[in-house]
Amino acid sequence: MSSVRPLFVVAGVGNGTGTGASAARLFAQKGYKVALISRGPESLNKLAEELSQHGGEAAGFPVQDYSPNSIRAAFAAIRAHFPPSSSPLRVALFNAGYGVWKPFLEITDEELHNSLDINVAAAFAFSREVITDFLKLEFEDSSEGGQGGVRKRGTLLFTGATASIRGNVTTSTFAAGKHGLRALSQSLAKEFGKKNIHVGPTHSCIGILTDRTRAKVNNPEWENNVDGRLDSDSIAKAYLDLVRQDSSAWTWEIDLRPAHEKW
Repeated sequence: MSSVRPLFVVAGVGNGTGTGASAARLFAQKGYKVALISRGPESLNKLAEELSQHGGEAAGFPVQDYSPNSIRAAFAAIRAHFPPSSSPLRVALFNAGYGVWKPFLEITDEELHNSLDINVAAAFAFSREVITDFLKLEFEDSSEGGQGGVRKRGTLLFTGATASIRGNVTTSTFAAGKHGLRALSQSLAKEFGKKNIHVGPTHSCIGILTDRTRAKVNNPEWENNVDGRLDSDSIAKAYLDLVRQDSSAWTWEIDLRPAHEKW
């Protein structure tokens, strides 16, 4: 068996019950080593321990914030812990985000800066680190044990939102950040597709069932209605489907919605 195994890096895992954590669990199950970047070391280390206890190989890399310097430092630590010679980076997911839902005239300068800093600047720094590593790699080989499609160096994914493609009455700040993230993704897809690097955003367009949304909504009917809200495990499966696509048919953007959403 090859000593080389592919690496999955995810930024943004929250308290371990949302999309980032679900993706980490799924890719660990599929044989990837997993590097977790997030604020909140307690939840981060808890998830890393969980993945390791279930047979995976995972490590947490806590950051104080999502500034470009923090992102760069996290990747330096990841490369030291998971040497590229035995742990080639093949899949990366930027799942961090910042949102504020308020009337336009109530939004503060700080809230605007936070949205742009996390949704755009942090994604830019994350992407630069990832693509730099991808460009050093040959096409993924099946001997690594990963899931990557034919003639692919790596896959860079972003978690978007409805606000990535349209604004609304209380989403001016959030939409500005998510529009920027979508534009970044599209630009990278066009520039680096020629290098066989797959880039794509996924827009999760209604409430995702997590511990936080469960407490906020506090509605068992909503929680139990699998046709009316998103499941983070299902979103993770959509990410895996993108990774598996070969270079003759790549999806750039997918829009995920539950069956009964009105849109």
